[in-house]
Amino acid sequence: MVRRSFYKCLRIAVTLLVTSYIPVYAQSLTDDQVSVVSQRLAEGATHSWEYGTRSEVLLEFGAPTYSVLSSSPVPPPLQIPSDLTSTLSDVFAIAHTIVANRSISNGNITGPQPLIQDSSAGDPASIGVAVLLANWTGQGSVDGLDYAGAARDQLEYLFQKAPKTNDGAISHRMDQVQLWSDFVYMVPPFLAYYGVITQNETLLQEAYNQISLYRKYLRDTHANNIWKHIQLGSYGTDNGHWSTGNAWAAAGMIRVLGTIQRSQYANSFKSQQGDLANWVREIHGGMYPHLDSSGLFHNYADDSTTFLDASSTALLASTVYRLSLLWGVHTYLPLAELSRKSLSALAGANINISISVTAKPSTTTTSSSLSTSLPMLHFTSDGWLIPVVNPYAYPDQGQDSPEGQAFVISMQAAWRDWVADGSKGGNGSPRGMNPGMGAWAALLTGILVAWFGVW
Repeated sequence: MVRRSFYKCLRIAVTLLVTSYIPVYAQSLTDDQVSVVSQRLAEGATHSWEYGTRSEVLLEFGAPTYSVLSSSPVPPPLQIPSDLTSTLSDVFAIAHTIVANRSISNGNITGPQPLIQDSSAGDPASIGVAVLLANWTGQGSVDGLDYAGAARDQLEYLFQKAPKTNDGAISHRMDQVQLWSDFVYMVPPFLAYYGVITQNETLLQEAYNQISLYRKYLRDTHANNIWKHIQLGSYGTDNGHWSTGNAWAAAGMIRVLGTIQRSQYANSFKSQQGDLANWVREIHGGMYPHLDSSGLFHNYADDSTTFLDASSTALLASTVYRLSLLWGVHTYLPLAELSRKSLSALAGANINISISVTAKPSTTTTSSSLSTSLPMLHFTSDGWLIPVVNPYAYPDQGQDSPEGQAFVISMQAAWRDWVADGSKGGNGSPRGMNPGMGAWAALLTGILVAWFGVW
């Protein structure tokens, strides 16, 4: 056990050492390649959480002023700038379609109800931020829909209709009390945004409370604090450490952290912000020691017999960049960079972390395919991310994953914002430090991080 732990530590430390010499402007997807990825997402999103995730990444990448992960305040401007009209129209189109059809979807009931009918209690709430944003910017005065009422019904559905544990954790499922790690991305960001928009501090606190409760049930202290996927219930539990589930949880916490930090409640919620940042670091610390040398995670992080999964890899990398931006934590940036470079590599490339192609974020001619003359290692010719978990059967490998497409966009947006902020921590050494000293510091950091990550 000690021998295996030592070699794992050494492998991760060497990875950090070598990546400390790599320029942060390594190979990257162009804006037009991201556009193709986004087109596939738009075509493939048909489930509640896919609509919600798509609306979120559209904000992160195309309208950061209206994202909780930018430096802009929350709530955002009431008046939409002309240069954001196109991107926001896609977000509002999702909100419009959902709200316009919710009565039919829910059997024409009145009162507390989800935004869209679903066997999950949590997933429909993922669309809630888009609905709240549509209301905030006055879309109802244009199309006559009651966005405020739809958001309120969704909120009351969570508190009045969804099952709960004895200590108040809202169930992710309607048929039984059961907690899924996915929930942290779906519900707490909606609660937090609702709280800030309506100046309801109690709701903002509840977003934090739900995360804390889910962590209590799902964190596995015997596996270096990575999260189990599904707990409680008489059937359907999953004690495994599903990589996408850990990424969902970290990304949800990042969104709540950003919402609080950019709001008028930042000063009064300092301890909650510190907890959220530390809990994201906790997941990073448990997950990244299991990163495969290819730069990808296995579907179950600590089970190398499961297939490699690019979708969870992309989302977790996005949370590393965001934690650096929001909280100044740079520990796992070299490994997030390794993952991003791997996901952006050309087909046939050996993923060699000592080789890099210098390329800043750029644009090219729009195409309906990702690349024909230069096929990509982790994308099909028409722009679908590979390899990916089946989003509808999580133990299995899938083909087309709308959520995987969204995760790529989230990663790209986070990386772009991190680069624009100066790529802090990207080379494994503080600015001004002698490069040789920085490399040795990265090696020492890698050994310490890896050792405590696997021990």
